[in-house]
Amino acid sequence: MMTNSQLALELRQNHYKHRVVSRPHGHFVHEHSLHESAQDTEKQLQKIIARRDLSAVFQPIIDMKRGTIFGFEGLIRGPLDTSLHSPLHLFEAAEACDMGEEVEHLCRQITLEQFKLQNLPARLFLNVSPACLLKQGARKGETLGFIHSLGIDPSRVVIELTENQPTFEFELMREAVQHYRRMGFSIAIDDLGQGFSSLRLWSELSPEFVKIDKHFVASVENDVIKQQFLRSIQEIARKSGSSVIAEGIETSAEMQHVHGSGIALGQGYFFAHPLTHPLPLLPEDLVHQLHELEMARVHKGMCNHTPSVSTLIRDVPVVSIETTTEEVYVIFENHSQLQSLPVLDDGTPVGLISRMSMIDRYARPFRRELYGRKPCTMVMDSNPLVVQKDSTLQELSFMLSEGDRHHLTDGFLIVDGDHYLGFGSGHDVVREMTRLQIEAARHANPLTDLPGNVPLNKNIDNWLAERINFHACYCDLDNFKPYNDAYGYSRGDDLIKLLAAVLRSHTHPTQDFIGHIGGDDFLVLFGSEDWEIRCQRILDYFATQVVTFFNATDRLRGGYVAENRQSEKVFVPLVSLSLGVIPVESNH
Repeated sequence: MMTNSQLALELRQNHYKHRVVSRPHGHFVHEHSLHESAQDTEKQLQKIIARRDLSAVFQPIIDMKRGTIFGFEGLIRGPLDTSLHSPLHLFEAAEACDMGEEVEHLCRQITLEQFKLQNLPARLFLNVSPACLLKQGARKGETLGFIHSLGIDPSRVVIELTENQPTFEFELMREAVQHYRRMGFSIAIDDLGQGFSSLRLWSELSPEFVKIDKHFVASVENDVIKQQFLRSIQEIARKSGSSVIAEGIETSAEMQHVHGSGIALGQGYFFAHPLTHPLPLLPEDLVHQLHELEMARVHKGMCNHTPSVSTLIRDVPVVSIETTTEEVYVIFENHSQLQSLPVLDDGTPVGLISRMSMIDRYARPFRRELYGRKPCTMVMDSNPLVVQKDSTLQELSFMLSEGDRHHLTDGFLIVDGDHYLGFGSGHDVVREMTRLQIEAARHANPLTDLPGNVPLNKNIDNWLAERINFHACYCDLDNFKPYNDAYGYSRGDDLIKLLAAVLRSHTHPTQDFIGHIGGDDFLVLFGSEDWEIRCQRILDYFATQVVTFFNATDRLRGGYVAENRQSEKVFVPLVSLSLGVIPVESNH
């Protein structure tokens, strides 16, 4: 009995060799001519295999969070200036001539050889068709043997399953994938959302990598459905332990939206075209652009996940640009608590009418009679404050403090893209920010006003959930207890305040987070890349300042006499600072 893949191959061969094709102007080509053409193609393929007349090109896969090359996808090209130069035509012809397995194995060998010859860094994504994987008697150990002969670590190779025909043999696929995993390979599925059964494959195979089809990336900045698709796929991948790779990134706008959805890995012409000899490193300007984008994302994540502007949405009456000023006046009369009225044009906010402005205009003689039938756009503020729903309250607070004063009294419009969601009032912002400050103060250390254990743990949890890489730095004062005993607790408190001030002055205000665990123990979460330099500066500056906390005699001899825990008099060195740092990296 034929398998589904064998049946598909048989139909393709019959379609290729035994049909009559119509041509323009009433001419016909008989099946005999097509059969001859198939024989010519088969001879051409045999010549390609004998001469190994294929070439590999490599397109980088970029880690957009780190600004580095994560790996290369190996792609194949047929002989130049022939109909089989295109990989699509090459593999279609090979399948039709029942030579798919031979051609595919040759493609793998050439790709691996070129990858090794060029000493390319990171991983190699090696294309393998499910049909070849499932074929009876498939040479599953041949690839591993060839890799070992080249001296390539199998852990650097990702088997990328490319789906060009339906795959229904899921049980066999699981067995084949497990076979490759046992040999040390990772697994990726290609073109998620485009293939016949890619979602089912994801569920069945639990691949390490999932590639999103380029359709969902193209012009994503203008398509809310695609944006939601990216966010949803990234969330599923995060929970299932897979890493998402977005294919087909061709513009800066597409890259920014992909990155903003939380997807770390990207591939496309924006970064580089497939090349025979790709660059092993990214250009500096691209690295800088990715770094700036990541810092902006990290900064947004570092806002401690305070409530977003969407929590302030109020449902108030709205009017359209065709509404008359008289109708607006009646709305204000019927809603005594309404302070402002949004003006929309087909769901898009274009202005805001405040009660005070409306009353002031109508209070003047004959204004109601003159303008009552006119469009309300005559009395609206055409430049209101418009805020995106996912903006943080800190960002909104900054907008209000830096913007025109009337925005605080008139309120603001909350949108999703260009679509109006609701109205927000300055009073609600003040109330919510006050609540947050009280909450922060409740969990702050009273001596240093730095966040305590609760916000510190919350920040760590948030960064881990957001997969933000950081360095955790534990800060401890050496010989602090004897200092307290010898110089008094008040001076000990001053020493703790000194350490807090040093940490504040040598950490980044938005990229790093300082927590005061208690006593002389602090924890700094470094999101900034120059964390090592900052740590050295902290140590150096603290050493220059701490000596001022000792009298001249103790400074001169480098210590003082104090009692230890056994009530014995011992010489104690001056207080010093120790830092212990560990990296905390996300696994994509």
